Amino acid sequence: MSSEILAHWPMWASLAIIVATITLYLVDRWSMEVVSIGVITTLLLMFSLPGATTPAGAPLIATDILSGFANPALITIMALLVVGQGLFQTGALEGPSKALVRAYDARPTATLLGAFLAVFVTSAFTNNTPVVIMFLPIMSAMAARMGTSTSRLMIPLSFVSIMAGMTTLIGTSTNLLAADAYSRLTENQLGFFDQTPFGLILAAIGLVYILFASRLLLPVREGFAQSLVKSGKQFVAQFEVTDGHFLHGQTAIAGMFPDLKDMTVRMIQRGEKAILPPYDQLTLQPGDLVIVAATRQALTDLLAGKPALLKDIWGSAPSDDGDDSESAQLGLVEAMVAPGSRMTGRTVEMLGFRRLTQAVTLGIQRRSRMIRSKISEIRLEAGDTLLLCGPISAFRNLRSNRDLILMEWSQTEFPTTRRAVVARLITLAMILTAALGLASITLASIVAATAMIVLQCLNHRQASRALDLRIYLIITAALAMGYSLEVTGAARLIAELVVLLSAPFGALAVLSAIFLAVAILTNILSNAATAVLFSPIAISAAEQIGADPFPFLLAVIYASNCAFATPIAYQTNMLVMGPGHYKFKDFLRFGGPLVVLMWVSFTIIAPWRFAL
Repeated sequence: MSSEILAHWPMWASLAIIVATITLYLVDRWSMEVVSIGVITTLLLMFSLPGATTPAGAPLIATDILSGFANPALITIMALLVVGQGLFQTGALEGPSKALVRAYDARPTATLLGAFLAVFVTSAFTNNTPVVIMFLPIMSAMAARMGTSTSRLMIPLSFVSIMAGMTTLIGTSTNLLAADAYSRLTENQLGFFDQTPFGLILAAIGLVYILFASRLLLPVREGFAQSLVKSGKQFVAQFEVTDGHFLHGQTAIAGMFPDLKDMTVRMIQRGEKAILPPYDQLTLQPGDLVIVAATRQALTDLLAGKPALLKDIWGSAPSDDGDDSESAQLGLVEAMVAPGSRMTGRTVEMLGFRRLTQAVTLGIQRRSRMIRSKISEIRLEAGDTLLLCGPISAFRNLRSNRDLILMEWSQTEFPTTRRAVVARLITLAMILTAALGLASITLASIVAATAMIVLQCLNHRQASRALDLRIYLIITAALAMGYSLEVTGAARLIAELVVLLSAPFGALAVLSAIFLAVAILTNILSNAATAVLFSPIAISAAEQIGADPFPFLLAVIYASNCAFATPIAYQTNMLVMGPGHYKFKDFLRFGGPLVVLMWVSFTIIAPWRFAL
């Protein structure tokens, strides 16, 4: 027995490495990037040791562990991240987002459910990855309107799209792989909607779980930079009313100006006269200087929605000449006046701030007291925070400025809205091409990502920023672990043990055990690999006990789509991990019970559905 174990030591070593890796992911003591690099290195060393062979005696090839770096699924995810960044940079989904947000104000529950229903229906008939990409900014906007963290909506977005894949033959590529094994081994064909009735029942159960459990089990979490950018601190800003200005001729209603949403007007300077609130029936006219207190988010929303105002402030519209380089792309950043700064005691105007920094001071924030003065009259103090508007290249140059402390986490860019239509067309073409089978999702996404850059929807720096290193390393490590399980025979051993242990208890026990084993392994291996591995085993088990192989095939299909318990289980989980600021354990805490619920539901309903 010991000699048998020693002869197959690569298999046991692979299982031990994977258990240790998942444990380290859950403990969260080291970053997921470090753990991912560690598991790849460990597997490389193991495959390089003398005597490292497959069960058939063939030597294990260490370099095959690195094949995950060029895996089509990984390349697809990276390309789709670039496409999503292009949609974000151009504001291409701003219209749908605002429409949903407006609808949410009138019918919050119906709008939110309608958005998830649209995700479900679309994902049932197309690849769900681009669907999730399209809905990421929409869900972010709805989360902001709800006044909650994006972490409450991102995992549900991914899970809804995954559950939709259970319901049709083309819902995921996994279904097609299982159907191919079914037709090859039984000479029967799996129809387009054969899996739909049972799939809809399981999906309905899962959706109910998401609806109620998301309030209890999902974290309320934001990233450091995001929470600071969305903070409620107030900046003093000013607008000079000119002919054709959006405030020209506007009259205060109940002391408020309708176009200055979420802003407090502290003073209006009209010539030598300072007009203080209240402003009942006051009409703004050219020459007025409107001093407001507003959050950064309110100022950003105003400028993003009014390109003419941004042009007045900066002197030219962003990227008017088609140049999307750092010297032309405008953005916002916060900078603090450093202790001992030479700027202390001087005004922005005295400093010649734009000439000095190549940026315009849009607002000033001082914590100690409320300021009610023109920006040109405010003498700077150490600790003042300046909200700067300018080209991205100017922000980079400010890093070495000793008078200002640049808060790089706060940097955002104004969308290049003139390319919004182009970005929409590129994304639509990608989805239709993949959905109609004209090209693989990998090819379509790579071409779309390239088109986003070539057609100036985003520049190369923005594209490179979209390529998340953490996602890249985690997926590569997952592919390496899956490959190790397959070639060392560990995955097949698990599958055969499941059938062997459950066979004495009847057909339902075997069916239930196969579902549970596949559901567990699909969260470690890729769901495609799990389906390919278990489809022939499940069909063979059905033949051995004299049962119809059809329900056993469906068990493999449904279970391989239960990719809920880990972020590495499915690519949409990885896509929402960054925007939702999730940790590995968040998926296990919320998705683990969902996997168990799917298993229990299938086991209970299967006898009724298949007359077992």
